[in-house]
Amino acid sequence: MKHGAQRRGPAQGDRRGPAQGDRRGPAKSDRPGRAQADGPVVTTRNASFQQWQSYLGNRAKRTRAGRFLVQGVRPLNMAVEYDWPIETLLHRIDGAPLSEWARGVLRAHPARQVGISSELIGELGEKEDSVPELIGVAETRAPRLRDLELQRSPLIVAFDRPSSPGNLGTLIRSADAFGADAVVVVGHGADPFDPQSVRASTGSVFARPVATVPSVDDVVRFRDDCARAGGRMDIVGTDETGSRDIAQHDFTGGTVLVVGNETRGMSAAWHAACDAVVRIPIGGSASSLGAPSAGAVALYEIARQRNGGAQR
Repeated sequence: MKHGAQRRGPAQGDRRGPAQGDRRGPAKSDRPGRAQADGPVVTTRNASFQQWQSYLGNRAKRTRAGRFLVQGVRPLNMAVEYDWPIETLLHRIDGAPLSEWARGVLRAHPARQVGISSELIGELGEKEDSVPELIGVAETRAPRLRDLELQRSPLIVAFDRPSSPGNLGTLIRSADAFGADAVVVVGHGADPFDPQSVRASTGSVFARPVATVPSVDDVVRFRDDCARAGGRMDIVGTDETGSRDIAQHDFTGGTVLVVGNETRGMSAAWHAACDAVVRIPIGGSASSLGAPSAGAVALYEIARQRNGGAQR
């Protein structure tokens, strides 16, 4: 399996009991396509709602529960397409009838279904101008670096202590777009399952494995293990002090691309660990690119080289 993620198949089943509800069954005019008359419904801020709400801004609770929220049409579609374990689908029970898309997801997916009022699902959706039809409650995944299933000459993106979930999600999106095998969050940084990260990735967090490791040393050990197994893996950092322009470096072999922290750049430990450090030439009055932008430019160059220089 090339990227550690499978497309569409049966999702893992529900591990929990029904949510506590205030009444049974969605409104008749808004039933989502398969029989829902006996399904749980939540219209007050009960214990179940408070648990889901805690996943929005409380990383510790997401981690303990092993759950996070999937907001938005494309992220939900990607989660389904890549067979991500969705435990519960929350669906709006009042207002306009659900769209054909929402009804189709509810008909096809085996996850537990819970009806929820527009007011409450709107709070979980975190969008002031619209109320979502569906929100998924999904299980987190925490792949280990050494367990990643990689292609020959893999490309891994390491983000050094990202401080912004949005920046992390944006880099995951770029990594997916340009064919990286995996993303690794190194050190104490943003949570890839923070709602901001999931939204910024536009669902790419479901298409590429995202591992988390405590320190640079874990990546160095991974590189050395690859070398012992006969597969060369170079650690290449991106920094304005790099010794050569990015286009002058050969990225066609196995590569760990290091993107530094948004404010401080790469740490001294990363500089010591890198086999090479490259710079991205820029003009104008800007002193540097932001981390996600630098990562996207570097990934474009790597894809260009790996496609025989034909990337346009």
